[in-house]
Amino acid sequence: MPYRQSDEIRYYTFESLDEDQIVHAVFTRRGGVSPAPWAALNVGALVGDDLNRVIENRRRAFQAVGRDPSSMYDVWQVHGIEVVCTDAPRPLDQLHLKADAILTNNPAVTLFMRFADCVPILLYDPAHRVVGLVHAGWKGTVDQIARAAVKTMQVCYQTRLADVRAAIGPSVCARHYEVGADVIEQVLQKLPQQAEQVLEYRRGSQNRKAYFDLWLANRLILEDAGVEKIEVAGICTACHTEEWYSHRGENGRTGRFGVLIGLR
Repeated sequence: MPYRQSDEIRYYTFESLDEDQIVHAVFTRRGGVSPAPWAALNVGALVGDDLNRVIENRRRAFQAVGRDPSSMYDVWQVHGIEVVCTDAPRPLDQLHLKADAILTNNPAVTLFMRFADCVPILLYDPAHRVVGLVHAGWKGTVDQIARAAVKTMQVCYQTRLADVRAAIGPSVCARHYEVGADVIEQVLQKLPQQAEQVLEYRRGSQNRKAYFDLWLANRLILEDAGVEKIEVAGICTACHTEEWYSHRGENGRTGRFGVLIGLR
């Protein structure tokens, strides 16, 4: 996963998505205007930071990759399974829709989401020229938001799943993602075929605690849905808080890093 620098803005891209037809970026926390504890490129408006700083950070992020901020389409991320297909940017006076996956085939739209441990999943169908962006925390993972997104690509854009390229971005790794009995039960119920692979129980825990591998879970979900080309960043946000915001690694007092994707 190569990183790129534009002035003070540092961001990563995926080799499988690095081509002329699309633009995408997974921004680090570097290069923005926000002070601690949001330092510095915080793009989350609901974490206590000043809204004017957040707007400036978003402007800088878009400028770094040559996209107009007015092309942005974003949603109110709610850890659900709603998928939105859009053919236009979101007007600033329009309320956010509640959703955790967004898709478009319009080059005038830049899809944008915010993260701090949850899994960003970028999607691209080169045959039908469709891009997508998914937000998958533990709840979205067990409810299979990634599957919902690629299935919606099939319905709305006639995507063939064998054509889809998926990329799983920086997020919390299993070593830092301990979960309790409530999450374990959800995994066992909703991901019965994958549960043994994605849950690692603590020695002596008697199943009350486990480590949940969100990267592997989402990869297995995508593979089961029919996606064959999947790149995994393998970068843990909680391990590298100098680069990434991490809700777990920073005890909930932190910002949100941005991820965007769009067609050229």
